[in-house]
Amino acid sequence: MPTEEPSDETVVQTASDAAEGVIFSQYKQSDVRDYDVTVVFEDGILEVDVYLNAPEDDEADPERVADDAALAAREAVDDLFEA
Repeated sequence: MPTEEPSDETVVQTASDAAEGVIFSQYKQSDVRDYDVTVVFEDGILEVDVYLNAPEDDEADPERVADDAALAAREAVDDLFEA
């Protein structure tokens, strides 16, 4: 019996949650000045864009964290489709 594909809404929410999880694993929420996670899933194509305005410190570079968050979002969606 074929498995049902996840809904577009589920894909977007999964990606968004994963990206936010990475951001807030690196920064306290109160330290993040602004962030935006934009996820678009149309015709089987996933687009993820992460903007992060947070202070640079010795351990976390905002640009790197944003890149890691986008990657985590894509990986979470890949996992969703493999399940």
